Amino acid sequence: MSAVRRHWRSWGRMAGLVCVLYGGVVPPLAGAEPTLAEYKVKAAYLYNFISFTEWPDTVGAELRLCVYGPDPFGPELDALHGKGIGDRTLAVARISTVELLDTCDAAFLTRDVISNLPRILDRLRDRPVLTMADSPGAAREGVAINMRNAADRVVFDVNLDAVHAHGLNLSFRLLRLAGEVIR
Repeated sequence: MSAVRRHWRSWGRMAGLVCVLYGGVVPPLAGAEPTLAEYKVKAAYLYNFISFTEWPDTVGAELRLCVYGPDPFGPELDALHGKGIGDRTLAVARISTVELLDTCDAAFLTRDVISNLPRILDRLRDRPVLTMADSPGAAREGVAINMRNAADRVVFDVNLDAVHAHGLNLSFRLLRLAGEVIR
């Protein structure tokens, strides 16, 4: 792929990310149960988080995004299966045991399993896995990227130490859009 084409593809993804982040989608009010509309937005965030991650050469041609725990996304996440991310393809899987995290390159940890976070993070130690969640305080507890609702939209926090501990890097353009960057 030519450098010009990669440049424009990168800018196209960034424009998509900005639209998702600053678009008119309104998540549920504080304290309300999350809705499928909210998780449609969050599925787009996951795709963009993965797209703006620098993966080590040891990661293969397929990036496997796993949802660990009960799936809040439904068909919204299935729409991402097979989409391209640079020279790689995204695969989506739902997993129900911590042992299956070994098969993942990116893992969304649902609210139902976040209480098991120390065991999860221990399982993923020293592996290039991007961890993501939408649970209060998860970034401060060691999850790389955590989404939350603020001012009637979804924002995200980044734990840069957690990202680097897994041998990953995030685009500075993504970091500039984070609500909080924890170091």
